[in-house]
Amino acid sequence: MLENCRNAQERWGGVHLLLDRWIQQRHQVVSLYQSLHALPQASGTPLENFCAHLVDYVSAGHFEIYEQLLGEAREFGDEQALALARQVWPRIEENTQAALDFNDRCDNGDCRDSVGLARELQRLGRLLHERFELEDCLIEVLHNAHSQGSPG
Repeated sequence: MLENCRNAQERWGGVHLLLDRWIQQRHQVVSLYQSLHALPQASGTPLENFCAHLVDYVSAGHFEIYEQLLGEAREFGDEQALALARQVWPRIEENTQAALDFNDRCDNGDCRDSVGLARELQRLGRLLHERFELEDCLIEVLHNAHSQGSPG
């Protein structure tokens, strides 16, 4: 039994570290987002810095974190967790696309209008809030439920 716990920790402890780094990235995105609201005109370097962190964050979720979480749920044979992931995943994909579209609009210079940018940032803030809630739900169901046990 102790060996199974060690194996689970070795296998899924890396997921925990990956999640910790990702949550730190999230905090950085939120901090940069909030700092944009404090600026009289959010453009140039602060906006570019925010966009770069935003893309890194959503990309890490899309290409690293979610796959790790799904792999863990599959390993544990957790059909309920996998069903939740299938339900939540389309909304996260839409959210990812919206964040990437925001980045593209800013790259194209479409965010120069401060009124338009304020509206875009407000919309993006709502999407990020929703995204964080969905991600926290996935982490809770797909990882935390398994972090103390072993597969099978």
